Amino acid sequence: MIDQIYPLIHAQGSSWELGRSHGEQARSKICGYLDYLQASLQISRPSMRKRAERFEPLFARHCPHLLEEITGLADGAGIHRLDALAAQLRGELNGVTDDACTTFVIHRRNTLDGGTLIGQNSDNPSELMDYAYVLRLVPEHGPRLLIWTFGGMLGYHGMNESGVAHFANSLGGGPDWKFALSHYPVKRMLLERKSLAEVRQLLKQIPVCSNGNYVLCDGHGDIADIELTSEGPYEISDGGQGALIHSNHFLCQPHACPDNFARSLPDSFPRQDRMQELVHSRLGQLTVDELKRILSDHAGHPVSICRHPHSGHDDPILPSSGRTVASIIAEPDCGRLHVARGNPCEATYVTYHLL
Repeated sequence: MIDQIYPLIHAQGSSWELGRSHGEQARSKICGYLDYLQASLQISRPSMRKRAERFEPLFARHCPHLLEEITGLADGAGIHRLDALAAQLRGELNGVTDDACTTFVIHRRNTLDGGTLIGQNSDNPSELMDYAYVLRLVPEHGPRLLIWTFGGMLGYHGMNESGVAHFANSLGGGPDWKFALSHYPVKRMLLERKSLAEVRQLLKQIPVCSNGNYVLCDGHGDIADIELTSEGPYEISDGGQGALIHSNHFLCQPHACPDNFARSLPDSFPRQDRMQELVHSRLGQLTVDELKRILSDHAGHPVSICRHPHSGHDDPILPSSGRTVASIIAEPDCGRLHVARGNPCEATYVTYHLL
C-alpha cells in the first residue's frame, strides 16, 4: 500500500531548517528528479547549473527567504546549491511548459456542507509520480502550509492555515516568454498570504517568465481565477455563479483568441465544457465524494478529465505518455487535502491534515 500513496514529509523551523529537513527526507526523490530534469531538457548538469544561476538575482530580489530555504534543501539532500535552485525552475530552464491539468474552485454557497472546495487533476509526464510527495511546513514565521509537490520544489499546489489555497494549470499561447521569476516560487509565496486581497497585490508586483492559470480561495469565502502572464495578471469573473473551472486555454480578453487557441491542447476545450457541465449540474449539492466522481470522468477518453496515456501524437504541452499523476481536492476551511496517487478512476484518495 505504501507505494500506492504519496508520502508525507513534515518540516518546521527557520527557512534554512525547513529546507534542510525537507532535503534530508526527500533526498532520493530530489536526486531522481534532477536526473529526470537533466535528461528531459537534454542538457548537461554544468549547463543546467549555469542556467539556474542566471535566475538567482531574481530570487534574491523577490523572495530571499526562499534562497535560504534552497540552501538548506541542498545541504539536507547533499546536492549542489544550484541543483536545488534548478529544481525551482523546471522547464523554465528551457523556456517551456510541460503539464496540463483541469482545475476548479467552488464557493461555499454551492457545497452541501458550506465549505469551499478547490482542487484539480494534475496531468504531467508519468515519471513525476516517482518523485512526488505531500509537504507539510511549519515556518518560524507565517502560516502552516500543506502542498502536493515533487523533486524538492518549494511551491506547488496546496493551501495554508489561513484558508488560502491555489491550484494551477498551463496555458497554450499567450504573451511571449521573458526572463523573470518562474511560477514555482510564486506559488509558494501565494501560500504565505492570508487573503485574496494580499494574493492579488502579490501577483501585480511579481514578474513571471511564462503564462499559467490559478484558481484561488481564502478563509473569508472569496474565490478567484487569475490568468498570470508574462505581461501581468488577468482576473476572470465567475459571473455570480459561485464556481470557476479552467483547463488549458485562455479565457480572458485579450488572450482568448484563435491564435492562442491553435497553440492550446486540443482536448482542453472539451475538458473545460465537460467539467463545467458536471459541476454546474450539482451546484448546491457538491461534496468531496461528488468531486471524486467528477474528477474520474472519462468523457473523451483517454484525453478526458481523468487523463490516461495514449498512442496518439505528442503535444508540446504534454506528451502522449502524460496522465493524471495526482487528483487533489482541498477543504481549506478545515485543513484537509485529499490526494489520489495517479488516475482517480483507479487510485484511492488519502486524506492529509494541515494541523
